[in-house]
Amino acid sequence: MQAQATTTPAKHQDSLIVKTDTISNPYRINILAPAKAAFYSAVLPGLGQAYNKQYWKIPLVYAGIGAGGYFYLMNNNEYKRFRQAYFDRKNGLQDEFPQYTETVLINAQKYYRRQRDTAMLLTILAYALNIIDANVSAHLKQWNVNDDLSFKPVQLPVFQKPVFGLQLTISIK
Repeated sequence: MQAQATTTPAKHQDSLIVKTDTISNPYRINILAPAKAAFYSAVLPGLGQAYNKQYWKIPLVYAGIGAGGYFYLMNNNEYKRFRQAYFDRKNGLQDEFPQYTETVLINAQKYYRRQRDTAMLLTILAYALNIIDANVSAHLKQWNVNDDLSFKPVQLPVFQKPVFGLQLTISIK
């Protein structure tokens, strides 16, 4: 069933008065669906995608968050190893990397700390994109994208002369 507005032209002294009937919409739009999907994804990543019935996105969500978490942990462990070796050397103890100088140990700490922080930032970004994707997908599910959208030329009698224009008919579902 299509919902469409109907117009009834009525002449009133050399001008056109258009009366518009109300648009009937047999389909209900859930305006809370995007907020609900975003909330679900915030509580448990991927749950908003399941709510939107886009199950194929759930592995992508967990791959993004999981990869970020993996690289965070790996770089954090390396950072701690080089930091402990540096402190051991400063305290006169035998360290894990006797072949490296103190400058190399300091530079390695800086490198792995920077990589760890970048991995954390990317993990947070993947989590935020998960929420944004669930929200936007829920919004887009409410748009009508079927083949019933059409344009058709119409002739309007304005000032006793024919004027051509376009009529847009949109089916709201």
